[in-house]
Amino acid sequence: MSMIEIICNDRLGKKLRVKCLPEDTIGDLKRLIAAQTGTAADKIVLKKWYTVFKDHITVGDYEIGNGSSLEMYYS
Repeated sequence: MSMIEIICNDRLGKKLRVKCLPEDTIGDLKRLIAAQTGTAADKIVLKKWYTVFKDHITVGDYEIGNGSSLEMYYS
């Protein structure tokens, strides 16, 4: 599998580009985002429209592909 790039926007002016594998879990993706932002991974909530992504499901299972845009919120 090749790496995909996901764009995460927190609507507060912070827009990140994160590279991961489709078989990585959402929890793994949150840890990658946390490494870039300095925010704790357990404080990050990833959404697309009204769907909140769960940590144990893979990026590929959610059909998040290369160039996909996700909304990032802080809890």
